[in-house]
Amino acid sequence: MKKTSAFLLSFFILSMISAFQFLPLKEAPKATPPNIILIFMDDLGYGDLSCYGALQYRTPNLDKLASEGVRFTNFLSAQAVCSASRAALMTGCYPNRVGISGALFPNAKVGLNPDETTIAELLKEKGYSTGIFGKWHLGDRPEFVPTKQGFDEYVGLPYSNDMWPVGYDGKPTADTNRRKRNPFLPLLHNSDTLQEIKTLDDQAKLTGIYTERAVSFIKKHKKEPFFVYLPHSMPHVPIAASAKFKGKSKQGTYGDVLMEIDWSVGEIMKTLKESGLDKNTVVIFTSDNGPWLNFGNHAGSSGGLREGKGTSFEGGQRVPCLVRWKGVTPEGIICNKLTSTIDLLPTIANICGTKLPAKKIDGVDILPLLKGDMDAAPRKYFYYYYRRNNLEAVRRDDWKLVLPHEGRTYEGQVPSNDGFPGKAPENNPFPLALYDLRRDPAERYDVKEIYPDILAELQKVVEEAREDLGDDITKRTGKNVRLSGVIK
Repeated sequence: MKKTSAFLLSFFILSMISAFQFLPLKEAPKATPPNIILIFMDDLGYGDLSCYGALQYRTPNLDKLASEGVRFTNFLSAQAVCSASRAALMTGCYPNRVGISGALFPNAKVGLNPDETTIAELLKEKGYSTGIFGKWHLGDRPEFVPTKQGFDEYVGLPYSNDMWPVGYDGKPTADTNRRKRNPFLPLLHNSDTLQEIKTLDDQAKLTGIYTERAVSFIKKHKKEPFFVYLPHSMPHVPIAASAKFKGKSKQGTYGDVLMEIDWSVGEIMKTLKESGLDKNTVVIFTSDNGPWLNFGNHAGSSGGLREGKGTSFEGGQRVPCLVRWKGVTPEGIICNKLTSTIDLLPTIANICGTKLPAKKIDGVDILPLLKGDMDAAPRKYFYYYYRRNNLEAVRRDDWKLVLPHEGRTYEGQVPSNDGFPGKAPENNPFPLALYDLRRDPAERYDVKEIYPDILAELQKVVEEAREDLGDDITKRTGKNVRLSGVIK
């Protein structure tokens, strides 16, 4: 009897196993691709956050972001001016490769060529919802606007917040040409004007408007992957803080503005947590270039680096960068490796599983650094271009060769205060010089005479750059330069 029962039990088990072998297997649920939030400041200096040494105000939400992720100390904007730096961010290319230079003015006939592939377009191919809330500045003609460059929704200003018919005193200007060239700032929703920004009180509301729109977009798309690009208009002058933050810092209006920006970051992080998205969102915070130093107490700090906005010295291009991806980025890690805004596109592409653009890009994937591999060195060289296509410096790791050029300088000039600019001569001559940024981040001591081998190596890099991208200073034409979009 026992043998019969055992036989029947064995037969039953074998029959069940055999039956299960022919049942269709259910696929394991696919992991949701991570959301991407990219916060891009305007004219924020290297020394403008508490975690980078700021004084007389605190940025606790940004400090927390740093403590929960990676803080970069050698992160460079691609060029130290508005439109060029944004073109680089969006395409992963040096801006002169895609034909964008300087800062585009209202009704410019030039814009980011729609044939270029933006971060938003890469992510759209992967099913992401995409929104931009803030300053665009890559062309305000219909052919160049964000909704033609991969974004589903756009709320913000089409260019810089000083491109309006208002003087430094905050009152309408009497300058007829300025009024004709610069209309009141249109706050746009896609192609419709929500309101005109006519006063500093109107500007004081911008940070809050951008933040509210970004939060609403996150909540609306929380069940699908999304890309939020939040390029704030400030602390680019003119600066203004809302009533909630006005007079709150010991550093005056500039400190008030930074406290409000920090609040904005806090609102984004709170929304992610409340929406259950905290663990599956990559948050990136950085700046388009360094501070506009001649504006004095309405400008930021370069943190002791040389010069500021509009220069190829470190104060112009080295900016704060924080990246937090819970469960992936180690907490509180500091990365001193050479990195740049042009590296964000290929890194985001890898994170989200998208293909790179078909056209040549200049960025490199820095995901190993985000994961804490500080022995990785994805970027070795960097080219410092300015103006239309002037090669002003090249870099290898911590060595920087500054080439003979004429450029802006803030040194020896007394800045003005309260929204008015001091002098910043544009044609100052800079000689050939080699700097060891490991020992001399302020670029004060020319060491080319004692390191001839380094000088020779970097001069070869200069020739490679000129061969590839050209150089207006030496009248060289690059082999791999593409055209911007142009209205004929």
